[in-house]
Amino acid sequence: MDNLSFKALRVEEQAEGTFTRTIQTRQLSDLPQNAVTLEVKFAALNYKDALSASGHKGITRNFPHTPGIDASGVVVEDTTGTFAVGAEVLVTSYDLGMNTDGGFGAFIKVPAEWVVPLPKQFTLQKAMELGTAGFTAGLALYKMEQSGQVPVMGPILVTGATGGVGSMAVSILAKAGYEVIASSGKADKIPYLKSLGATTVIDRAAVNDPSKKPFLKTQWAGAIDTVGGNTLTTIFKACGLNGNVAVCGLVGSDEIITTVYPFIIKGNNLLGVESATTAMPTRLKVWESLATKWYVDLPKDAVEVISLEDINPAIDRILAGKVSGRILVKY
Repeated sequence: MDNLSFKALRVEEQAEGTFTRTIQTRQLSDLPQNAVTLEVKFAALNYKDALSASGHKGITRNFPHTPGIDASGVVVEDTTGTFAVGAEVLVTSYDLGMNTDGGFGAFIKVPAEWVVPLPKQFTLQKAMELGTAGFTAGLALYKMEQSGQVPVMGPILVTGATGGVGSMAVSILAKAGYEVIASSGKADKIPYLKSLGATTVIDRAAVNDPSKKPFLKTQWAGAIDTVGGNTLTTIFKACGLNGNVAVCGLVGSDEIITTVYPFIIKGNNLLGVESATTAMPTRLKVWESLATKWYVDLPKDAVEVISLEDINPAIDRILAGKVSGRILVKY
């Protein structure tokens, strides 16, 4: 079986420090010798994948490399005996697509500890419509509710709402019964955000207070933030009592300057969301919630399905900020 050939995107570093992306033919024997071999049926394109495909050494250290942090497919072999041949499964995060060849190849080999059985309510495509973005948004809500967040407390703000995580957060929060305030700098995406379930859409400038005031008038009961920086500072200024703010991105800045007042006066919680190494018991709980009580049907215009041969222009689009929703690679 190691002689089986398949197509994969390969990112290669050139002598002058530039990077090239080409579709190449590979063999199973080229892949790392991990326990579970999967035939990939769907993969998802994330911003992190686009950075890896551009040679970002903070994500991928060694090249040549195949990106793709999300994959769903069928088990071809499992030397541990954990998964039966033919079982439908998904893999998101861990080291997949970072330094372990990922889902932009028709086959992957991963440790059994990374593999999640496909929830019975999902198809392989549905799992990738959510992917790491949906899992991250679900994990954010899981942590918020573990800390006491409930819909009756008031609306939840989602920043960077047209991005992958933001779009999924809007949809999942709405399905969970929350009123959702979506923040975005893209005025033309207001209908799209409302189709996802946003009750209100505000400009991102409304979540960027330049004053030194420790508090503003309460505007939301909690938030899922993908931006960071002064946006995160402003979120806390206008957050209600005992509200939870889940942080899962830094598209604006990796810094936050704030006072302790939101924490000691209003009892707010800052919750870090790191999905890559989430323990499997929690991972399974979140996926079960995503498949049941938080199950969302995304609008048709929120999901684009492409072939592997179309991956390069799609990577360029996501790097240019011209993508809303999810892009899936179908094999």
